Amino acid sequence: MKYLFFLLLFSLTLDANEAQNIIKKLEKNLRGDYMYGTMKMIVTSKRGQRTVKIESWSKGNDKSFIKILYPKKDKGITFLKLDTQMWQYIPKIERTIKIPSSMMLQSWMGSDFTNDDMVKESSFEEDYHTKLLSKRGNFATLELIPKEDAAVVWGKIIIDVDIKNAAPLKETFYDDRMKKVRILTFSKIEKHGSHTIPMIMELKPLDANKKKNSTKVIYEKIDFDTHIDASYFTKHALKRYSR
Repeated sequence: MKYLFFLLLFSLTLDANEAQNIIKKLEKNLRGDYMYGTMKMIVTSKRGQRTVKIESWSKGNDKSFIKILYPKKDKGITFLKLDTQMWQYIPKIERTIKIPSSMMLQSWMGSDFTNDDMVKESSFEEDYHTKLLSKRGNFATLELIPKEDAAVVWGKIIIDVDIKNAAPLKETFYDDRMKKVRILTFSKIEKHGSHTIPMIMELKPLDANKKKNSTKVIYEKIDFDTHIDASYFTKHALKRYSR
């Protein structure tokens, strides 16, 4: 009986280590020292469909700068993220606004993503306990439960991973009552330099009032190998690069 107990414990430890290694490789693949990209975001709701074209620059996981290119009425709006703080510049009124904590759960640019999504890019490896639920060939399903001191909004995340490419395939998000609230799917995996990236992701909320909602992000260009000037990650950049 004691032998079976230790055998089970050893097996669970191996699974935990494997799950942690999968998450570590996934995060290393998705995050470069620098990243530049252009993309379009297609937002669908009961009111119809709209497209937003975006240009973005980022350094690691803590600094990012975003510029809206289209539609015309939003052209030149910029966003700056430094750690967990976020600012927005609106050229029509020539004003820079710091996004307050009371607005963090509001929609970002009319999409199903929130301001909080744009700021709190948590680390799966650092902020969650990871458990391997299943593995079949090059595909694995992991359960992520937040650590006690982690500043995250989710009660649980279930993630399906393409192990060979270290790329996510699907992420299912649960609230703190363990109710399933949204699903993020990934597709069109391509190699860009030393990174293998899903070029399309689609977010679908599961709220009964948002049955027709979805937000699809399609990367048109992505570059991990270019150095980005530090001037993009200052408050002066909001107005300077808005033009």
